[in-house]
Amino acid sequence: MAKDPKGRKRPSDVIGNAVKVMRIATGEDEEIEAIDDGKDKAAQSLGRRGGKARAAKMTAEQRIEIARKAAKKRWGKS
Repeated sequence: MAKDPKGRKRPSDVIGNAVKVMRIATGEDEEIEAIDDGKDKAAQSLGRRGGKARAAKMTAEQRIEIARKAAKKRWGKS
């Protein structure tokens, strides 16, 4: 059986996956619980809000300059 990105077992083919979903829907199988990734949910929330707050405080010129630097780094490697 294949594993998804979080390490949970799941069917590797489309038909097997459809059968698994059907069994979960009818109550024959239990749905796999999400594995705790060890990250603090509050910290994740603050990180998401921090990026938006930072972008809101910047001027358009600052955002353009940051984007220009990022594009130069990304595309200038070859």
